[in-house]
Amino acid sequence: MKAAVYNGPRDIRVEEVPDARVEEPTDILVRITSTNICGSDLHMYEGRTSFEEGRTLGHENLGEVVEVGPAVRKVRVGDRVVLPFNIACGHCKQCEKGLTNYCLAMQPDPALAGAAYGFADMGPYQGGQAEFLRVPYGDFNALRLGEDAAERESDYVMLADIFPTGYHATEMAGVEPGDQTVVFGAGPVGLMAAYSALLRGAGRVWVADHQADRLALAERIGAIPIDTTDQDPAEVVKEATLGLGADNGCECVGYQAHDAEGHENASVTLNGLVDAVRFTGRIGVVGVFLPQDPGGETAQNAQEAHGRIPIDYGKMWFKGQTVGNGQAPVKRYNRALRDLIAGGKAKPGFLVSHELPLEEAPNAYKNFDARIDGWTKVVLHPDGAA
Repeated sequence: MKAAVYNGPRDIRVEEVPDARVEEPTDILVRITSTNICGSDLHMYEGRTSFEEGRTLGHENLGEVVEVGPAVRKVRVGDRVVLPFNIACGHCKQCEKGLTNYCLAMQPDPALAGAAYGFADMGPYQGGQAEFLRVPYGDFNALRLGEDAAERESDYVMLADIFPTGYHATEMAGVEPGDQTVVFGAGPVGLMAAYSALLRGAGRVWVADHQADRLALAERIGAIPIDTTDQDPAEVVKEATLGLGADNGCECVGYQAHDAEGHENASVTLNGLVDAVRFTGRIGVVGVFLPQDPGGETAQNAQEAHGRIPIDYGKMWFKGQTVGNGQAPVKRYNRALRDLIAGGKAKPGFLVSHELPLEEAPNAYKNFDARIDGWTKVVLHPDGAA
């Protein structure tokens, strides 16, 4: 089968690889019809995280079930399914608590928790930027879709990661109806956080970034854009709130944040949120702050390269703020979010700027990584339906 294979930093090639297959009785095999390029895929693409050459990328996947293992009882051949990027067993201590993002059984390293398709340090699993994908514990992990799956694929594929991840940021931030919420980052996840805050009834939502095309999307969905090239987000928010600050905030950038001078500075968004959010406010952090590969590209200094950043903890403590962080437990949210899409209440596919055949993956990665104007979200179609 064909797959988008990592061959080193900024070297993605579409190659023939061994066919994915059912390996365990609880597996299902899915023919992938839509698979997204995620901002966190760029961490591997750029050589920032350890990722073995020869592995297939892709953790945002949707497709049609073509085979099921003998122990599969719910999912059927022909079902259209979307697959959480979290690979979870459904029965370990973490999964029983709903923490499928930190499943203990699917991570072979006993010192770690959490597994994902085609992702650094999250198990040996191949990704879905390929014609077929093996899905462990298919009954638990696959979310079945309705009859409108084919016609609304660009909406439903967002359930694999970025829609639930953006929603998770607002959940950790405690966004409630009428709240004033500030989101740092207008990438796909930041836009999904802003969209989720609006779905939850936030009265005002600000989105801070320096990319004009992404800020235009934020404004299109009803958020207030803040261009960080000439505005201080904290000052903008405080001026609009009688000096008090936002009720809550979402960090959706991670260690690739840049300061006003354009220099990479992993602490700028967290400290900006501490400043912008009011006393006793809550902050949800879904931006990735993983340690980087010391053999690849690193952040601006050795500390940030190991995931250590200077945070104004004194101000955060003084303001009594609460911070929640970590990857999203996609299964906690994806069924409800699916039903919002099915009911016409949510259309997360507004993010999609390009739908391309799998063969275009190398060029798509190059343009998405360069933040070329207009490249906001790329969906690859291994079935050639683009």
